[in-house]
Amino acid sequence: MLFLYVVLLVCCAVLLVAGIVEQRRHFTTLEQIPTRVLVNGIRGKSSITRLCAGALRGGGLVTVAKTTGTAARFIHPDATEEPVYRKFGIANVVEQIGIVRRAATYRPDALVIECMAVMPALQEVNQTKLIRSTIGVLCNVREDHLAEMGPTLDDVARSLSRSMPVGGVCVTAEQERAHILRAEAARRNCELVVVDPESVTDEELRGFSWFTFKENVAIALAVAELLGVERQTALQGMWAAPPDPGVLSVERYRTADGKRLRFANVFAANDPESTLMNVRQLEGLGAIHRPLNVVINCRPDRVERNGQMGQIVPDLDPDTVFMIGHPTRSARDGIPAGWSGRVVDLGGDRRDPAQLTTELLAELGPDSSLVAVGNIHGQGELFLEELARLDPDESPDAPETPEYAYHEPEPLYPEPEPYPYAEQYRYAEPAPYAQHVPYAEPVYHPEPLPDSWYDPHHRITPTYGDQQ
Repeated sequence: MLFLYVVLLVCCAVLLVAGIVEQRRHFTTLEQIPTRVLVNGIRGKSSITRLCAGALRGGGLVTVAKTTGTAARFIHPDATEEPVYRKFGIANVVEQIGIVRRAATYRPDALVIECMAVMPALQEVNQTKLIRSTIGVLCNVREDHLAEMGPTLDDVARSLSRSMPVGGVCVTAEQERAHILRAEAARRNCELVVVDPESVTDEELRGFSWFTFKENVAIALAVAELLGVERQTALQGMWAAPPDPGVLSVERYRTADGKRLRFANVFAANDPESTLMNVRQLEGLGAIHRPLNVVINCRPDRVERNGQMGQIVPDLDPDTVFMIGHPTRSARDGIPAGWSGRVVDLGGDRRDPAQLTTELLAELGPDSSLVAVGNIHGQGELFLEELARLDPDESPDAPETPEYAYHEPEPLYPEPEPYPYAEQYRYAEPAPYAQHVPYAEPVYHPEPLPDSWYDPHHRITPTYGDQQ
């Protein structure tokens, strides 16, 4: 028995020594990267990571980045990227050690990395042991992961603050709970920089070929400014940065029966506030229009979130709400009783995605918009795959008001001169043709009959009885 205790003690000692050696090696690797930016928050972390990396690349800094959201990506200094390999497809915060080691081989000026921890304790470990960031980003505080970081939004703000760098700088776009973040930053001797989204102009936002928010751009500009990159240079780098696979997007499709559909993938914004913000932005930009329909994808492990999506249905004010996934009742019960719209339940944990998509498209009008909210995993992913098989709608948008174009009639004999003022009537009700050109009466010239057709005994008047 003593022998077994000795073996156990020796194994524990070996593991302890190996852990200390591994930690020292990791800290040495971190020191080879002068600037480390850790992006944390509830919504938009992947997009902000890419924007920060693009801004720093635009300033000539050798920058490596890694995202964790919809599709984890390792982004090289030349902006090329590749998926992050995960054994058994399971995410683990320990993978950050390998990312840092790989990033250090480029001898970069900066590493921009997304926080992948949800539990408050793991967020602190991610900062103090794995990344040790010099600049922190805390993008926003929203209603998500309340079971781990809640139950209130104030608790979420305090939990996210655990990723603030001690003695460093933290950039945030959060306005409502900025006072909590300031108090948490003071405890860590961290300088808190609160950005103003309105500092980003509409003209600067139009430089992006994909949808993004002023809050995200303002954060990236602040990080670039901290590292000495000029504003216009940083913007050029952000405009050239590739978007995240889960970025807000709108696709236009033509269904099999000729209907026109604008589909907005808002699955990535899976909390109520972000969802409303995304949909309103798309409406404001004219990317989607009324009649508007909403599809809510439900997951059995996200029952609370399903109900939150149902609660914002009156704010979205759609014509029809489609329920897919399982259990759909969790979202349907969340819809306030006073809402008078239509609900179509297409849910089920084993629904055929092709049949589900066909039934959903059959309920839509000839020209409408469809917004997908909730969570992408499960039935949502299968639904997107089926929509991607539709033909793209490349036809121009139909005019909002009918246009009455003036078409010049085919000329009669003789050929009239072109009317010099026809252009001013192009979009007006066409006037009668006689008001534009003089009417020429056509002359009828019958063809002569052949002599063989002449009958001298032909009678013009009919005969009656025996009358000759």
